[in-house]
Amino acid sequence: MCRLGKTPICACAPSDQPRRRHFLLAWIACGIFYAPAQAHGDTIHGALEKVYTTNPEIDEQRANVRVHDEEVSKAYSYARPKASISATGGPQRTLIRAPAGIDQFSSRQYQSDKYSGKPLNATFAFQLPVLDGGKASASLGQAESGVLASRAVLRDAEQQALLKGATAYMNVLRDAAVVRLKKNNIGVLREQLRVTIDRFDFGEVTRTDVAQAEAALAQSQADLAAAFGALENSASVYRQTIGEEPKLLQPAPSLEALLPESRDDAIAVALVDHPSIVAAVHQIDAGESAVKIAESAILPTASVGAQVIQQFDSYFGYPKTRQFGAQVFGQLNVPLYQGGGEYSAIRQAKEQLGQARIHADVVKNSVRAAVIQGFSQFTTAKAAVSFNMKAVKAAEVALRGVRDEAAFGQRTTLDVLNAQQALLTARVNLVTAQRDRVVGSYAALAAIGRLSYATLDLDVMPYDPSAHLEQIQHKWIGVSVPGEQQNEAQSITDRLFP
Repeated sequence: MCRLGKTPICACAPSDQPRRRHFLLAWIACGIFYAPAQAHGDTIHGALEKVYTTNPEIDEQRANVRVHDEEVSKAYSYARPKASISATGGPQRTLIRAPAGIDQFSSRQYQSDKYSGKPLNATFAFQLPVLDGGKASASLGQAESGVLASRAVLRDAEQQALLKGATAYMNVLRDAAVVRLKKNNIGVLREQLRVTIDRFDFGEVTRTDVAQAEAALAQSQADLAAAFGALENSASVYRQTIGEEPKLLQPAPSLEALLPESRDDAIAVALVDHPSIVAAVHQIDAGESAVKIAESAILPTASVGAQVIQQFDSYFGYPKTRQFGAQVFGQLNVPLYQGGGEYSAIRQAKEQLGQARIHADVVKNSVRAAVIQGFSQFTTAKAAVSFNMKAVKAAEVALRGVRDEAAFGQRTTLDVLNAQQALLTARVNLVTAQRDRVVGSYAALAAIGRLSYATLDLDVMPYDPSAHLEQIQHKWIGVSVPGEQQNEAQSITDRLFP
């Protein structure tokens, strides 16, 4: 355990840096790598569960899915009946001048009448579309394709958020390990400097050897300050991504077991499962429906309807008159020529459909390249772990040998310092490779489109995007969204049962 209360956090850290920051970073560095086995700390699964439930980028895309859900409800409305009530009223003054014959001088005579009143009119109208050129069904198809595309975009947003969370987690682990290694290296170099000074006092080495040991110690102190800065940056990204400060972070395993056996298998999976490709395919479906919607503008439409009219004082505003009428009608509209704009809209929709198909090919190429890159990076990191483990073992053996030889005067102080630096470099490279291996496995899994809460077996309440659509798609009336209804119900409950 790292006893922060009894030992200095870092005797070599710059004195002008805030004490609180050093305390936090030293806690991270010591707690992660020196916590007892039975201690309970944050795991990468726990961190990713927080990302899934609290990440604002995921919440934004969930809201975007709900926005697209309303397009389905709007599409259903195109085939529903429409009803309205209209009313007019106001003062009216009417002057009627009618012919009254010819007088004895053969001049035409007129009779004038004036009427004043306040006519009132009320109309109830009902209309049901019977034929719309396929617009309603095409609009529904377009809306449903848009919903499926937005759900795929949500899946991709979840992937990217989980990948960012895993990367932030592993970056803190890596940088904390580097801090610990460099702090330990300072202790070793302090001891090396003490031994060198003692040997100088006995005349076994020169002042140059002492200066070399002092320079190595000073450089290691500067390296530690830089390592603390890197750890602080990683901790801030962790806080931004996960939503809390990093504490006792436990080591994280690789996801190699979840990856396909070969790169070709991974590409085949990605071309089917990757959410970006799924979204692009649904955009093509939406484009095909858009063409049908545009074509409906040049097709005949028909509807049936009825209206009831009630009028008071409507006969030239003459008081006490009343008129009532009712009508059932059928309406047929055959467009002949409307200026040519409708044909332009059809051509435009077809061009947009072609653009969507080209975009799907672009996305497939991008996904294929991402899979190749991701698997290449993962394979490289996996090999680097193996080679760096051998390098660490070899550097440890070399350092022991150089120290033994230096004790008999067969090696210089610089040889010992170089061997110590080589061991530190090998250990830092191993830590970095271990981080790259884990992050690379997450990136490769995301590249094939399978980085999800289900694949990672996260203990979260899954977000079901279909639940909102089921609530609103057949809703005929109402302006409250499901979330508002729940809040209103909770508010009523709170008032009744404080």
